[in-house]
Amino acid sequence: MKYLFGWSNIKFIVKELIKIYSGEKSYFSKKRIESGIAFVIFQWGMIYFLKMKIDTMDMYEMTLWAGIEATVSGYMLDKIQKEKKINASTDE
Repeated sequence: MKYLFGWSNIKFIVKELIKIYSGEKSYFSKKRIESGIAFVIFQWGMIYFLKMKIDTMDMYEMTLWAGIEATVSGYMLDKIQKEKKINASTDE
């Protein structure tokens, strides 16, 4: 029986992550991994900021915070969709 986090899958993931930073073709996309890591760090920073400031924030600050979150999320989604369209057109 093959497990999701079995030894063969862990070896595969590690090998593919190493290939990302070498010249070899990799299963994973370097750009998506790096932007995903940056996005997660940004999200946790914003959550921490909200947690620390929620008691003292007024409606304007809360709206500004939510606007920044929505803008960053929309930007990331837009970039992913554009990349999908470009990849789909080159595959034809």
